[in-house]
Formats: sequence, C-alpha cells, structure tokens
Amino acid sequence: MLSIGRRHLTVQSAAIGLAAISLLQPGATQAASSDEAEVMTRLKAFRDAQFARDANGLGALVAPELSYSHSDAHIEDKPTFIKNATADTSKLLSLEYKDPWVRVVGDAAIVRFHWIAESETIPTGKRSKTNLHILMVWQKQAGEWKLLARASTKL
Repeated sequence: MLSIGRRHLTVQSAAIGLAAISLLQPGATQAASSDEAEVMTRLKAFRDAQFARDANGLGALVAPELSYSHSDAHIEDKPTFIKNATADTSKLLSLEYKDPWVRVVGDAAIVRFHWIAESETIPTGKRSKTNLHILMVWQKQAGEWKLLARASTKL
C-alpha cells in the first residue's frame, strides 16, 4: 500500500522548502509544501479508488483531458480508463505505490513511484504480478489537483 508517514512528508517538504528559499518568497515556499502534501493525499485517494474499482472516486480525481498510458503502450481517455479500471474482468489482490516522489511546478505536479501489484483474472483465476515505474502529471484545475497524464514502464 501507499505508505505516507509524517516523516516522509516532513523530510520531503523540508528539502524542497530549503531548495526553494533562494528562488521564492517565504509564503510561496509554504504554498509549495502544502500543494505537495495535497498531491500526496490525492495520490493515495487515487490508489484506493483504483484498488476498490470505484468509478466515482476515479472520476473525481482525473481530469476530463486524461491521457492514461499503459506499459503495453495502449492509451486511454477518461471514459475508457474508468470503464476498464472498474470492469469485472480482473481484480487487484494487492497494489503498492512504493517510494512516491512529488515535485510541484506552478499548477502542475510531477509524481513518480514504483507500482507493485498482483491481480487475478475473472473468471479463470489466473494470477499475474506487475512491476512498473509510473510517471504521473497532475494539474491544479479549479482549485483541485486532477490527474492529467500517466505513463508506465515495465521493470
């Protein structure tokens, strides 16, 4: 599971805050840290909705312009992604977003993590494991962070 503790957020926020001091005013540094924490919260909500196959949860977290690219190179728009992510053709048995990393740049956030999952095909029961590197781009739209693009690479 995505494991985000206070230590992780504090260390990451402090490092980014220190790097930004010479470039940003103090108020802007606090905003960047707050945005990073908000993106991490949205990332956890996305993982939870993905694991639960929650169409409403996913719909609320992704942008209308979504470009969702899988490791086999097929690309889905928002309606196709939600339909396929919530279909009863397979189920996730485990899903971990390991070592998430966030960098906010203006109204965009770059997110990287290591995806480790096990799934089961329905109705055959065939199990498979996936080990991927994920790159996401989130964008602040109308005050909320939305997933705009996602790409994955097999490891």
